[in-house]
Amino acid sequence: MSIWLFLAVSLGINMAMFLVAYKRQTDKLTDISYALTFITIAIFGLLVSSVQAYHMLAMILVAVWAARLGGFLLYRIRKTGKDSRFDAMRSNFWTFGKFWLLQGVSVWVIMLAASLVFLNPNMRLNALSIIGIAVWAIGVLLEAFADMQKYRFTSNAQNKGKWIDEGLWHYSRHPNYLGEMLVWIGFYIFALPLLHGWQIWVGAISPLYIMSLLLFVSGIPILEKQADDRWGNKKEYQLYKRTTGLLIPKFKH
Repeated sequence: MSIWLFLAVSLGINMAMFLVAYKRQTDKLTDISYALTFITIAIFGLLVSSVQAYHMLAMILVAVWAARLGGFLLYRIRKTGKDSRFDAMRSNFWTFGKFWLLQGVSVWVIMLAASLVFLNPNMRLNALSIIGIAVWAIGVLLEAFADMQKYRFTSNAQNKGKWIDEGLWHYSRHPNYLGEMLVWIGFYIFALPLLHGWQIWVGAISPLYIMSLLLFVSGIPILEKQADDRWGNKKEYQLYKRTTGLLIPKFKH
């Protein structure tokens, strides 16, 4: 079996959801679909694997992270009703469809290491696997706490027009993204004992892709620009930027 089959599954899910989301002009599927695609691919991978304990664990790692993220996104969109990121594209079939297509490809790329795990038989845990799980767990907890803290902050009417400078956000301007990167770095470390030859390099694309996406494309650059546009002329915000890590926490006295 080829890793290309996982791409077909990812694109199939996203194109089906796109048609529903476009017809109903809703963002509720748009947010939750990202997590659902990961879970579906993980379950599919387990079903086509030789169903060893390592495969079961790989599926659980992906599903736990995705379920946490998906649950948070679903809760948030039910409260807000829509996602302003899609205001300019929601009514345009081709533009909106391109987003869904890119999302399907992105999930497949991020899942490359996991897909290779499912395609490898006869595997056992070793010390490196345990280290990978530990890094993954730190990432999940970091992302979960960061998301919860920011949601509570922005939901408080007294904080309207303010930037968050409390909890994890007091030390890092993007702790949720740091958590997500650690999730996939950890999963790659977990997968490494099973990979060989070209699989080592293909699997490495998974963490490198999500790190590049968040650091240089759709994550941090966009949010940093939005923050600078809103608060860049405030001395307090300038001080916050100087004393707070962009991604890696900068501990303060």
